[in-house]
Amino acid sequence: MKARFKPKYNIRKGDSVVVITGDDKDLSKPRTVKEVLVEKGKVIVEGVNIITKHTKPSAQNTKGGIVKKEAPIAISNVMLWDAKAKAPARITRKREEGKTVRISKKSGEKI
Repeated sequence: MKARFKPKYNIRKGDSVVVITGDDKDLSKPRTVKEVLVEKGKVIVEGVNIITKHTKPSAQNTKGGIVKKEAPIAISNVMLWDAKAKAPARITRKREEGKTVRISKKSGEKI
């Protein structure tokens, strides 16, 4: 994703999110974000988009074989989980004491 300015996303590492589209869609099961790939506009979410990778034996991995790992999905396919409302929610930003705070539009709570 080539852009003049770095995009700002409401999703950060460690947040609880739900997958809203795709094969792993589940609006009732929150999952944890492992990593946010800002340049590509993607996120790696725990237990979502599992791929199998065939590896050759090497010095680190003497056995080799099939390894299962999470692949990135588009950041637009996930939505932040509001714990108070127990539902996915949109986010607004407000400045409080010089810091930007994320606030859920559904419940009005800080995230």
